[in-house]
Amino acid sequence: MTQYQPKTATATADLFHNPAANGLNEAIERGRAALLAQQHADGHWCFELESDCTITAEYILMMHFMDDIDDVLQEKMARYLRATQEKDTHGGWPQYHGGAIDLSCTIKAYYALKAAGDDPEAEHMRIARKAILALGGAAKANVFTRILLALFEQVPWRATPYVPVEIMLLPRWFFFHIDKMSYWARTTLVPLTVLCSLKAKAANPRKVHIRELFVTPPEQERHYFVHGGLLNRTFLALDKIARTIIDPFIPKRVRQRAVKKAVDWFMPRLNGEDGIGAIFPPMVNSLEAMALLGYPKDHPARETCLRSIQKLVVHRDDGTAYCQPCVSPVWDTVWSALTLMHTSDDAQTQGAIDTSIDWLVSKQEFELKGDWAVRAPNLAPGGWAFQYNNAYYPDIDDTAVAAALLHIHDRRRGEPGRHRMNTDRAADWMVGLQSKNGGFAAFDADNTYYYLNAIPFADHGALLDPPTEDVSGRVVAALGVLARPQDREALRRCVDYLRSTQLEDGSWWGRWGSNYIYGTWSVLAGLALAGEDPQQPYIRKAVQWLRACQNADGGWGETNDSYIDPALRGSNHGVSTPQSTAWAVLAQLAVGEVRSESVRRGIDYLVAQQHTEGLWFHPSHNAPGFPRVYYLKYHGYTAYFPLWALSRYRQLLQSAAA
Repeated sequence: MTQYQPKTATATADLFHNPAANGLNEAIERGRAALLAQQHADGHWCFELESDCTITAEYILMMHFMDDIDDVLQEKMARYLRATQEKDTHGGWPQYHGGAIDLSCTIKAYYALKAAGDDPEAEHMRIARKAILALGGAAKANVFTRILLALFEQVPWRATPYVPVEIMLLPRWFFFHIDKMSYWARTTLVPLTVLCSLKAKAANPRKVHIRELFVTPPEQERHYFVHGGLLNRTFLALDKIARTIIDPFIPKRVRQRAVKKAVDWFMPRLNGEDGIGAIFPPMVNSLEAMALLGYPKDHPARETCLRSIQKLVVHRDDGTAYCQPCVSPVWDTVWSALTLMHTSDDAQTQGAIDTSIDWLVSKQEFELKGDWAVRAPNLAPGGWAFQYNNAYYPDIDDTAVAAALLHIHDRRRGEPGRHRMNTDRAADWMVGLQSKNGGFAAFDADNTYYYLNAIPFADHGALLDPPTEDVSGRVVAALGVLARPQDREALRRCVDYLRSTQLEDGSWWGRWGSNYIYGTWSVLAGLALAGEDPQQPYIRKAVQWLRACQNADGGWGETNDSYIDPALRGSNHGVSTPQSTAWAVLAQLAVGEVRSESVRRGIDYLVAQQHTEGLWFHPSHNAPGFPRVYYLKYHGYTAYFPLWALSRYRQLLQSAAA
């Protein structure tokens, strides 16, 4: 990523009376032009979506598993891994920019670099190895890393949880069933059960090993699992019994039937060149499972699955390459279009928005009932996915913003109701997936089987998709904008859910963005559009919390460490970021604080931090894929959210003056 230089800040003036004096208009114009320049010809936006080192490391290791190594790409990815190592601090790889070392990330990166040909005695490898051994070695890695090591014969299979493919034969009423998991866990696990049950072995043509990363030889290690509470210890005992006593006596025909059921489940969900689940882990597991089951290299399904993985790779001008976990075109497009609405009324901008609306309409799913239909079998589809195509797994969060955008755009064009069929189908689908507690999750209703997070496979604690504050805030916003009489009860229940989840200090947790600042913005914006009185004490408490978190430079920032230590919420060691500042400003603007000193200072910060090319940049990861485990850097968040805050501020100031 090119490191742009911020433009020189000019002297601030009284924005309340003369917005242009601070350069606000010029900043908005630069941002508008820069954002328009990022739009694709068919109307959509899609910014890079970067994670930690693990996906890129796994891509390299996938090539070695399959014995299909692209040495040129491998070297470009190795450069990326070397560049992201924290050599001057802990010596390893973190889950997010500036974070502490993560053992599993570091093991995968080390293994990938060794596979790519790096000398284990090279300085960066020695530093990483020392850091790994200091943390107990590779035996202490997380479950997914140990499964990968088992596939490469670096640890015995007893180092991994028992995940037999026979789970595909379990009835839905059983305490464990794939329908009780989140969509990402489900799509990842099903092909993985095939690999684990048949004890797949990586081709590993260059016979690369990492025995040097173990404190105790892996075959002698007896402490691969961390023992937690009573429920976890019970599941560990059941795991051992099933592996040692039950598995050897499973009839061959039963295993064959289970494998067939797993294949019959994941093959229809391969999703063309967008990939199963449209996310990297299940794509790789499905590709490797097909290879294990004898699908030839030129089989259409296998070829297409490989292309879906290859399309995630980003090649950079500096000679590096990395693999994205997925892509975010629908999400980037809805926010970019909303951002541009108030930047200018010129024909180019409005035409760009029109084109984006047409593209979005083409992506709404009306036909296929995805996995969500297990909970709502009589509900008609009507949602949008996060990615280009992911019909089995539309996203309530994306659907809420897309439906609101269509309604607002039609109203602004003087064509109310033009997309009413689209917004009605979207709203019906969302409301049909409201959870019992009134909230909304990202993909499913009532996915709240919390005991499953205690099974050995779920050491990441991200097996479920329960209702969250940020998604619920977005649905409240959409239902408030659409204002359909039939949604009043659903809206009331969701507002009650949001009130019940507010924390004592006034903030809300952020599941899909970092963190409490994001969550608080998501909720306040929704409550405002739902018609909640902004003078109510609970809303004033949220505003006061935001103001208490403001930094001396006028901005806001929040560390991902706040997912580990809630005492850090709303703070980032005094360092502000464009995305957190934009969320804090937008939250206050939503509840009528356009003339507040806090908002003015936030606007000053954003204007001063704009880069000469017109957008913003910050190296921080700004969202969790899974809190405490895996984080993302949406490159679009520093493109559209700061610009939206500036343009919304100007619009509200002008309205107040009028």
